[in-house]
Amino acid sequence: MTDTTAGRFTGSTVVVTGAGSGIGRATAVRIAREGGRVVATDVVADRLDDLRTELDGHDLETVVGDVTAQETIDAVLVAAGDRVDGLANVAGIMDRFLPPTEVDDATWERVFSVNLTGPMRLTRAVLPLMIAAGKGSVVNVASEAALRGSTAGVAYTSSKHAVVGFTRSVAFFHGPQGIRANAVAPGAVATNIEAPMGSEYAAGRIGPISQLIVPAAASADQLAAAITWLLSDGSANVNGVVLPSDGGWSVV
Repeated sequence: MTDTTAGRFTGSTVVVTGAGSGIGRATAVRIAREGGRVVATDVVADRLDDLRTELDGHDLETVVGDVTAQETIDAVLVAAGDRVDGLANVAGIMDRFLPPTEVDDATWERVFSVNLTGPMRLTRAVLPLMIAAGKGSVVNVASEAALRGSTAGVAYTSSKHAVVGFTRSVAFFHGPQGIRANAVAPGAVATNIEAPMGSEYAAGRIGPISQLIVPAAASADQLAAAITWLLSDGSANVNGVVLPSDGGWSVV
């Protein structure tokens, strides 16, 4: 794990989605170990049980549920209580790298539901609490796919471009009310997110490019370091940015 900052989140309540594994889990663990109260949600109950064991003695609430479902959002708000200082929208899914000619409606709709609609609904739900407090930070996980068209399939790429637009819109509309909204754009990361190649054509297009320019995979802890910095007061003058955390991929 990268170095933590003791007490950085003391007194803060932070909601983390996709907290059962990968980047979400690393983010939740870091916030808790830095003194924060974490409301962690994931679709897999066993993952949250493991997280609870790891963070025994820390301030942690867990909510099992699909981030796209209103009942999950309602449960998160109940668990958070009367304040939310930060929100990390980490949960996301891939699209089997399907190109526009091969993408099916079900894949398109599910990817957009998890990657964009869920974060929008949860952000919309916590904003009134943040606005009432005059302060809050939202961090959305975008992707290198938000910066180019050659990284994933059409559904994932489009959804992550939309995440950037959503992030900037929140920053524009609610910045004057004390709200900051930023995005992190990971490159390759060593997580358990499922990313099968479901298209022979896509493999032929994306594969050669990836072999040439994609840096080595980062760790989930490295991404958590960027996310927690944007959540913290250390980035108090940062609003509406897309921060690549991709080992330099975005400059190629």
